[in-house]
Amino acid sequence: MKVFKFGGASVKDSKGIKNVANVLQEVGYSNTLVVVSAMGKTTNAMEIVVKNYLENPSEFQGALQDVKKFHNEILIDLFENERHPVFGAVKACFTELSSFFKINKSPDYNFIYDQVVGYGELLSTTIISFYLHDIGLKNNWLDVRNFIKTDNYYRRANVDWEKTQYLISKDFNQNVLNITQGFLGSDTNNFTTTLGREGSDYTAAIFAYCLNATNVTIWKDVPGVLNADPRYFKNATLLKQISYREAIELAFYGASVIHPKTLQPLQRKQIPLYVKSFLNPTEKGTCVSKGKNLEPEISCFIVKKNQVLISLSSLDFSYIVEENISEIFSLLHLYKMKVDVIQNSAISFSVCLEDTYNNLEKLLQHLKAKFKVLCHNNVNLYTIRHYTQDAITELEKDKAVLLKQLTQETVQIVTK
Repeated sequence: MKVFKFGGASVKDSKGIKNVANVLQEVGYSNTLVVVSAMGKTTNAMEIVVKNYLENPSEFQGALQDVKKFHNEILIDLFENERHPVFGAVKACFTELSSFFKINKSPDYNFIYDQVVGYGELLSTTIISFYLHDIGLKNNWLDVRNFIKTDNYYRRANVDWEKTQYLISKDFNQNVLNITQGFLGSDTNNFTTTLGREGSDYTAAIFAYCLNATNVTIWKDVPGVLNADPRYFKNATLLKQISYREAIELAFYGASVIHPKTLQPLQRKQIPLYVKSFLNPTEKGTCVSKGKNLEPEISCFIVKKNQVLISLSSLDFSYIVEENISEIFSLLHLYKMKVDVIQNSAISFSVCLEDTYNNLEKLLQHLKAKFKVLCHNNVNLYTIRHYTQDAITELEKDKAVLLKQLTQETVQIVTK
C-alpha cells in the first residue's frame, strides 16, 4: 500500500489536475491512496469567506461567488459536457455550504472556520475523482471525516488514534485507487475539524500508519527537501537522504516542505517518506528514513515570517523564577500561542511566537498586570541547523538582531 499526497500547488488549475493523472500513470497507482489538498489558494479564499460572513456581510456573497467561479472555470476546462455529473456534485457541495451559513447559530470563529474551510478539499477531491474516472483511472472517493476522528480543538484538532485506527482497519479497501481529502477530520458530534494549516501531509502519515503502508510520497513543486527555501535564500541545495530525526528537527523549526506532525507516526513504524517533484516524477527526490549518519553535511536555513517577539521583565527587578515561568506558559497555553523560541535571564524572559488565533492583545493585557512588557510585531525568525560562523555572519548582514540563541547544532536569530 502506497500513500501519495498532492498539495494545493499541484492542483491549482486544470493543467495541474491533468498532471496529477500523468504522475499516477507514470509511477503506478495500484493499491494507492491519494490525499489531496484544496486547489491553489482556495483555503485563503475560504478564510475570506469566513471573515466576511462574521464581520462584513455586504462582501460575503461576493467572496463566496469568487470561490464558485474559480472551481467552475476548472470544471469547464476539464469536462466538455456541462451535463456531466461532476457539475451536479460540485453544486451539491456549495448548496451544503450555503445551508450551513443559513442554519449556523454559533458565534465561535474557530468552529465556523472548520465547517467552511474544509469544503476546499471536498471540492478538489470531487473534481479530481470524476476526472480520473473519465480518463480511465477508476477510483474510490472517500470522505476522510468518516475515518479520521479528533477532539473538538477546532483549527488544530488532535487525532483520536484508537478510533481512527479502528475505522480505517474496518472500512478501508486497500485493493483500489482511493482519493481522499487532506487537512480534515471530524469530532464525536461529526462536526468537521481541521488538523492545522498545511495539515494534508499529516493526513497522509495518519493513513500510512494505520494501513502499515510501504511508503509515503509528498509531491511538491520543488525537487525534494532543500537546505533552504529558494524563495528567500540563494543557491538552495537538494538533500538526497536525511534521517527521521533530522527531518523532525527541520519541520519543528518551520521548514515548510514537511508538516511538523507528519514524521512521528512514520518514524514509529519506520515507513519511508519521499519528497519528490510532480514536474519530474521519475527523479529520486529526497528520502527520509531510519539511519544514524543521514544528517546534512551543509547548513540548513529556515525562516518564519510575521512572528511576534515578547520580552518580559519583573516590575520590581526581582528574579524571573519557576513560579513566574509557569504562569507565563499557562497564559501562552490559554491564548493558544505557538511558541518557537524562549530565552530567559535572571530578571527577563523573552518568547518568539505565532499569534495563530489573534489573541495577542488579550495576552499582552494579561501579562502587563504583572510584568513590564515590550512587544515587537512582524519580526522574522531565522534558524540555521548545522551552522557555521560564516553562515551566521552572512545571515545577520544588514539586519537588526533582537534575539540570538545558540545550541550545539542550531542557532536561532530574531530580526526586525
